[in-house]
Amino acid sequence: MKIISFNLILFTLLLAFSCKEEKKPTPFEILISQQTDFDVLIHRGQVVDGSGATAFAADILLKGDSIAFVGQVDTAKITFSKYIDAKGKTVSPGFIDTHAHGNPLKTPDFENFLAMGVTTISLGQDGFSPSYPNIEEWFNKIEDKGIRPNLAMFIGHGTLRQLSGINFNPDPSEEELEKMGNILEKALQAGCLGMTTGLEYTPGTYGKKEELVHLAKIVGKHDKMIMSHMRNEDDEAMENSISELLEQGKYCHVHVSHMKVVYGKGEERAHEILGILENARKEGIEVTADVYPYNASYTGIGIVFPDWAKGPNNYANVKITKKDELAAYLRQRVTKRNGPEATLLGTAPWTGKTLAQVAKESGKPFEEVLIDDIGPGGASGAYFVMNETLQETFVKDSLVMICSDGSPTGHHPRGHGTFAKVIEEYVFQKQLFSLEEAIRKMTSLSAESMGLTDRGRIEVGKKADILIFEPEKVQAKATYENPYQLAEGFDWVLINGDIKRENGQLVGERNGVILKR
Repeated sequence: MKIISFNLILFTLLLAFSCKEEKKPTPFEILISQQTDFDVLIHRGQVVDGSGATAFAADILLKGDSIAFVGQVDTAKITFSKYIDAKGKTVSPGFIDTHAHGNPLKTPDFENFLAMGVTTISLGQDGFSPSYPNIEEWFNKIEDKGIRPNLAMFIGHGTLRQLSGINFNPDPSEEELEKMGNILEKALQAGCLGMTTGLEYTPGTYGKKEELVHLAKIVGKHDKMIMSHMRNEDDEAMENSISELLEQGKYCHVHVSHMKVVYGKGEERAHEILGILENARKEGIEVTADVYPYNASYTGIGIVFPDWAKGPNNYANVKITKKDELAAYLRQRVTKRNGPEATLLGTAPWTGKTLAQVAKESGKPFEEVLIDDIGPGGASGAYFVMNETLQETFVKDSLVMICSDGSPTGHHPRGHGTFAKVIEEYVFQKQLFSLEEAIRKMTSLSAESMGLTDRGRIEVGKKADILIFEPEKVQAKATYENPYQLAEGFDWVLINGDIKRENGQLVGERNGVILKR
């Protein structure tokens, strides 16, 4: 009996051991079974992965231009060419600026963007892009010269009008529309991520519904998007402007550029506008928007002039034949835009002076300064026409992303401060949202909206556009008085796996790429 019991126990033990599940290898063990040599180790960082999820401790391994591993690393079992100690620092995806300006052939380093954590810029905005019938020729020039950040490129509607010969014609023929559409088609096939419109500017303002819908259908055929500086951003015109854009949204993804309500005030008004977008989404229209964190816009002074004083009309003739009418229009327009004190000029010889100051120094009314000294194409400026509460309500919306609408040379702090200001002011000072949410609005939300599936998150297989920084030390130094001060606090900026900025200094070669879907 004892022998039978002993055999039964032995059999049971053997059966238990044989049925015991084999220990599964960890993700790191699987990795090192395949490779052990890496280019960069980012060690002991606090990862904010861009999804909006809570930060977590992890190491990151890079191979080539991509993320090879995210997790806990045993450094004794691998080799690596570059070690970055991220202890006490946040590691996040590089920021994606959905609306930027600049000329890569003149300023290929775009240090103003890198200094505030931007690793991808989007150019061709407000309806204007380089005047190349074949955009690939321009792409080739950029690739030959090199560019430091990645470039997401759009083709401009106004430029399409110029290239096709339509220019200021409000009623293009079927043949002219087809010619414009063919140029758009080639640009989208060459890698442009979509089309932009600047319907408040000439020649884009001459585009009507039939033309815009014709182009939207082409954009939609390629599963790309239209980013729009809408026809009129004044409070009383917002509904009509959005409605016009949503009509194009029946055929493709549409996007409200630098969303603002000029003269509008308060949280309630912001929710009215956001509600229009949300209702459109419920009806199946894909619509998104971006904002910049400043209450002053920046554009050409032509924004205050009537269309009949701008091209193709002869301004010299307008000054002679309609000067009194023009003066009355400018007085009313500028006064409505918070007066000449709210226009800060950014072009020499008036740089840094308000229109009111220039008028006082000139000894004549501001409207005469505009007519005789500046003209509709003579300057650019910052215009303090937005309400802080309204704009911050936009910023907090979960489907609104961050853009700068800035450039290396524009006389406005947004070109050097935007993304740093979001962290410094909106995360820490005003606590509008968490750091994780801020980073999501500057990374994955932008990438997903533009169809950039390989960027915007810290995730295995994604391209290694990465920031390493201490959030509490991030500062936007740029001001309206001195808008060219670089942001501070982003210790390491990596683009496509290579370090491009380290401790405030540019390093390495220009390895940014043109992002072509």
